[in-house]
Amino acid sequence: MLQLCFMRGGLGFLGAKRLSLIHGAFQSTQRVEYKPIKKVMVANRGEIAIRVFRACTELGIRTVAVYSEQDTGHMHRQKADEAYLIGKGLPPVQAYLHIPDIIKVAKENEVDAVHPGYGFLSERSDFAQACCDAGVRFIGPSPEVVRKMGDKVEARAIAISAGVPVVPGTDSPISSLNEAHEFSNKYGFPIIFKAAYGGGGRGMRVVRSYEELEENYTRAFSEALAAFGNGALFVEKFIEKPRHIEVQILGDKYGNVVHLYERDCSIQRRHQKVVEIAPAAHLDCQLRTKLTSDAVRLAKQVGYENAGTVEFLVDKHGKHYFIEVNSRLQVEHTVTEEITDVDLVHAQIHIAEGKSLAELSLRQDSIRINGCAIQCRVTTEDPSRGFQPDTGRIELSLKILLNRSWSVSKPPALLLQLDSSCGEHGVI
Repeated sequence: MLQLCFMRGGLGFLGAKRLSLIHGAFQSTQRVEYKPIKKVMVANRGEIAIRVFRACTELGIRTVAVYSEQDTGHMHRQKADEAYLIGKGLPPVQAYLHIPDIIKVAKENEVDAVHPGYGFLSERSDFAQACCDAGVRFIGPSPEVVRKMGDKVEARAIAISAGVPVVPGTDSPISSLNEAHEFSNKYGFPIIFKAAYGGGGRGMRVVRSYEELEENYTRAFSEALAAFGNGALFVEKFIEKPRHIEVQILGDKYGNVVHLYERDCSIQRRHQKVVEIAPAAHLDCQLRTKLTSDAVRLAKQVGYENAGTVEFLVDKHGKHYFIEVNSRLQVEHTVTEEITDVDLVHAQIHIAEGKSLAELSLRQDSIRINGCAIQCRVTTEDPSRGFQPDTGRIELSLKILLNRSWSVSKPPALLLQLDSSCGEHGVI
């Protein structure tokens, strides 16, 4: 999957701005011991690992990579100060999911903190807990919050208790096809099955009639079971042609939460984002206020710490509904960095060290939108296999792209990134 990020500056990585650090008064009377981080392991590979390594290098932090046997020559291994093999004898994906090996490497090499990146173990509460149990900081929310936000049913209940509107749906995972029949009788079609314990479009099926119900229930269950080890599903009323708006949040260890405005990721294919825009174009100011305030309120309700994204659907009448929380950094975090001048990975690390948002100059009234940024993903697919994602050599002439006629005096710079849903990342 190829990502094209249009930037306001020049050619280079997004979000390279440093956070200005000042020591201000905490917004909470609670005190947390400040523990500087000197060595960070990234339990991931490819582009996101390199992104975190860059931030660590800028902060003077030593970096540790892990790699599978098949990834011995990959760039992320070469970019780290230290690199260690994990999952010997396992397939690549299984190697990066092998928690015991990752924890062993962290403990044996005096790693202070682990950054999970996105994908793989990034939303696994058992991994966050394993890090804590080993005395290694997890750069993300607490294990309990990761667990709650990873359970879509529980996250939905938390949203309701916080007064955040949700799409009509079941309050708990359904246990049979009959329950899906009952729900469709009450709310009508279309409805959508969703995996209760994972996202990314897996275990998600839209149903538009009774005739489609059984087949889609079976397929959604099988997909969820294969992807997340649990086939539990819940059912929601399907909102036709909504806008998909997500709000970036940051929380510290003192109960403070800020938002960094929103991204529009409505253009999707097979429930996978294709274009991300920050801020959302032509978004009503009152609606923006509702979305951002609801995101902050939900985060405070659950005691959210570190970076995360609260996702909403907006229907044709302008009503918004909470759908889920991604308790991690997202692929598209760079467009938010570009419009706010906040380096989110720097912030993640400092929060894990025990700094407050105030100490990072991240007060809500000081966070402003500056310009706009767009990220596009171009996916290679094989028409002979039902347009399934495919791999191969990508050849692209930057000269042709940059010499096109632009409506501005200077063509925008381009950042090209390889990305795919199976966890393969690289930079061109």
